[in-house]
Amino acid sequence: MGVRTIVVDDHAIVRRGIVQIVSEHPDVEIIGEAADYGELRALLRTAGDVDLLVMDVGLPGKNGIDIVKILRDEMPRLKVLIVSMYPEDQYAVRAFRAGAAGYLNKASAPEKLVEAINQVIAGRKYVTPEIAQALIENLHAPQDSEPHEKLSDREFQTLKLIASGKRLSDIAEELALSPKTVSVYRARILEKMAMSNNAELTHYAIKNGLVE
Repeated sequence: MGVRTIVVDDHAIVRRGIVQIVSEHPDVEIIGEAADYGELRALLRTAGDVDLLVMDVGLPGKNGIDIVKILRDEMPRLKVLIVSMYPEDQYAVRAFRAGAAGYLNKASAPEKLVEAINQVIAGRKYVTPEIAQALIENLHAPQDSEPHEKLSDREFQTLKLIASGKRLSDIAEELALSPKTVSVYRARILEKMAMSNNAELTHYAIKNGLVE
């Protein structure tokens, strides 16, 4: 029996591409696909043993890093490989802190995904040179060196969406939260980063390469 694997991505075309690549791995058995946390929970309830998740970060509702934290406690044997559109220096360190076994940028070649799966199912962490550099920089940086490092994962995600020009109502819809909750996140972000409005947040995010 192969490594029982679920692929989690909210974009059906991307998910199908990942499934196709992963399915060609001789040791992997795809047992399900999910678009968000709700669908994943339903699969986990009915699928029996699951060995590996190949999961995106930017999911509606609970993001991938939140999910890794939950599953780390509930299913400590489950390995999670994050495959994300976000560059390694933005989310990889957070993903490893949460308990991920690997992190891969979606811009990577298909063979890199196979390489990552081989490392993860062998019980090792999959770390690209870019992630290694980010981890080293994070290790040596003072804890409060960058204001955005003080943010929780969900606050960081909200900051990126605000800086990309989205309204609070759009952000609420994208994250499957109430507008009131998003307003609370925004207030916390402003407080933690000692800023007073969205324009300052946007300027900071662009200057620090957090958005295009």
